[in-house]
Amino acid sequence: MPDHLCDTPLDGQDWRDSIVNEALPGIDDAMMEQILENIHCTPMGRVLRRIASLPEVRQQKVLDMRRRLTAGDYDLDEGLDTVIDRVLEDLTA
Repeated sequence: MPDHLCDTPLDGQDWRDSIVNEALPGIDDAMMEQILENIHCTPMGRVLRRIASLPEVRQQKVLDMRRRLTAGDYDLDEGLDTVIDRVLEDLTA
C-alpha cells in the first residue's frame, strides 16, 4: 500500500499531519499516540491489519473473471456464496 496520497506535501506539511489537524481538531500529540497504540486492540484495528496483510490484486485473474462473466460461463450466485463464505471465514479467524 502506498505511503502517500500525492507526490508533494501540502504547503510543506506532511499529508498525515494535515488530515489529522483537519479531521481531529483539538487532539494533541499525546492523545494521538494513545489512539494509535490502542487501535490495534479494536475490531476496526484488527480488520485494518487484516486488510493490510492481503495480497496484491491479481490482474490476470480479474480479467479472466470479467471475460467469464461477460460470456455467461460463470455461475454468479454460486461464486458469490463461495466468496462471501471465504471472506467471513477470514475475518473471523
